[in-house]
Amino acid sequence: MSHTILFWSVTIAQFLLAAAMGLAVFRMFRGPRAQDRVLALDTLYVNSMLLLMVFGIRSGEVVYFEASLVIGMLGFVATVALAKFLMRGEVIE
Repeated sequence: MSHTILFWSVTIAQFLLAAAMGLAVFRMFRGPRAQDRVLALDTLYVNSMLLLMVFGIRSGEVVYFEASLVIGMLGFVATVALAKFLMRGEVIE
């Protein structure tokens, strides 16, 4: 694959992921219901995880992939806890 094509693909992906993160933050602060805010938070952590992966592709460093794995695991746990809180009103029974 050409270096130029890879460079521009990664640059465009970073820009679009940053824009998606901005829209998710907007929805998180503006969402009319709590469910919308939880979904925006879920989208935000997925986009940040993907942005770190793109940084890892660009730089060739392994630490970005490990950080995205940690964000993915913590984000999943946070989403489950928030969904349980919204359904039952308590997280720990």
